[in-house]
Amino acid sequence: MKSFLLTIQLCLWTCASSILYAQLPPVFESIYDGKIQKDELTRIFISPQRIVWKYAGDGSLVTNENELLKIGNSQTELGKKNMCEMVSAENETASILLDYGKEIHGGIQLVLGGSTRREPSLVRIRFGESVGECNSQTRNYEWGVGYSTDDHAKRDIITEIPRDGLIELGNTGFRFVRIDLLQKNTTIHIKEARAILRYRDIPYLGSFRSNDERLNKIWLTGAYTVHLNMQEYLWDGIKRDRLIWLGDMHPEVSTIARVFGDNDVVPKTLDLACQQYPLPQWMNGMSAYSLWYLIIQHDWYKYNGNIDFLRKHQNYILGLIDLIDSKVDAEGRENLAAERFLDWPSTPNKEGVEAGYRALIVWAMQDAVKLCEILKQPIAAKKAEACVARMNKYVKDHHQLKQAASLMAIAGLIDPEKACNEVVSVGGAKDFSTFYGYYMLQAQAKAGQYQQAVDIIRQYWGGMLGMGATTFWEDFNLDWTKNATRIDEVPVPGKKDIHGDFGAYCYPGFRHSLCHGWASGPTAWMSEHILGVKILEAGCKVIKVEPHLGDLQWVEGTFPTPYGLIEIRHSRRANGTIESTVKAPKGIKVIK
Repeated sequence: MKSFLLTIQLCLWTCASSILYAQLPPVFESIYDGKIQKDELTRIFISPQRIVWKYAGDGSLVTNENELLKIGNSQTELGKKNMCEMVSAENETASILLDYGKEIHGGIQLVLGGSTRREPSLVRIRFGESVGECNSQTRNYEWGVGYSTDDHAKRDIITEIPRDGLIELGNTGFRFVRIDLLQKNTTIHIKEARAILRYRDIPYLGSFRSNDERLNKIWLTGAYTVHLNMQEYLWDGIKRDRLIWLGDMHPEVSTIARVFGDNDVVPKTLDLACQQYPLPQWMNGMSAYSLWYLIIQHDWYKYNGNIDFLRKHQNYILGLIDLIDSKVDAEGRENLAAERFLDWPSTPNKEGVEAGYRALIVWAMQDAVKLCEILKQPIAAKKAEACVARMNKYVKDHHQLKQAASLMAIAGLIDPEKACNEVVSVGGAKDFSTFYGYYMLQAQAKAGQYQQAVDIIRQYWGGMLGMGATTFWEDFNLDWTKNATRIDEVPVPGKKDIHGDFGAYCYPGFRHSLCHGWASGPTAWMSEHILGVKILEAGCKVIKVEPHLGDLQWVEGTFPTPYGLIEIRHSRRANGTIESTVKAPKGIKVIK
């Protein structure tokens, strides 16, 4: 049977347009006066792939459950044949837990048959990114390990359902659904319990294939993780927070450019971010995330060469440069904000965070110089350049923090080889993080440590796959995998629940998001460094193809550009050298 990801990819072959005004029957025209919009996202229905678990008492409370695995048609019918039957006695409640195969964003459609009640029946629906979460209790006002929440999206719903009817529930990120019949002394019949996948109907233009199936799966999983978060705007996570976070956006934008190409979700999201956080506010209330805004603007322009969009944001860019510059004194000391933030796992190392934060300022202002040169703003360019020079007077030690050393290598504050030998590559995947892991891999590439990076991708991101992941997580630590159950298994006594028993900071226990776009870095990294596509001139007018296969025998794939797809294949010859074939559209200069 074809994999779920391949099935989804085939379903996405028609590009979606931006929001369209809906065509209504003529009787509505005078009522709504054009103040309606067509949903720009698409819905498809997915039947459960398996029954994970059921509570059937002596066996009679839940019967014919395999009927739910069949393809449905969203149409109820009279009678009770070919339907799952659920019975609730005086002291026993029927329950069933369904697996839809992969993480998805959306809800569930229940098609109901006959019931022993003329009135609606009461059920409890629990959505979960893991089996453990589906079986957990909700505690919204006190986060903790072992509990889930309804923050930002309802995942635990008690509702009435009709007999011989249809109802749709939920709008969240999930893979599993548990249904409990709460009405006592009641029998209901469920004809269909199909998940509703809500997504952007866009093609996967970029691709990556090699002789290593684990790397292939990691690349596609990162792409799918970001795809699910490309809703009306570009979110961080589909269960939580479902918000625009500028730091999270940078790895996501890097992935989008290499998988989906020039998609309007990026400029649309940047437009809204500027509206939500007008200057002198910091993006998301965090100075570090305003720094990421400048880096994103530079990278996005380098990819698509859209000068009109850059000019649209010119005033914000120049104003932000002024704001940052005003907070750096002549000796390079800065007071952008009291709070310094890189990512959550780095926060205990305050000295290291300080060093990394300063490196992020340098990186952002280096990109600001380039943006000003593109916009023909020489005074602003000199201001940003001078700010970088002042910051470079005061370079702090990385304090053995991989996040800090990586940013310092990227910003040119430390030799990349030194950064990797001293910190980043020490212990392999130990102390890697899902967000800043991308920049750790980039530092290793700058140091020429491509094989070490590939090994870490296999171990760290592959470690999530080994625990049942179908999208990449908000946080992950390889130590969690010891004596732990996978997310698609029922937790058992004596073993840890990989989802519910771990997590810290803002994501303890089941609050932890298992589909977080900032974890997609390896997808962008493999396209850039293994497939070897580097953009030398804005709009992909000049491309350098420089593969680093490491221990791979071959790799092939595509890279989307504004001119069309670049097709690439690299093969290792018997003598160890690499044979490369590159087919580029007209208008693109390729340097090998």
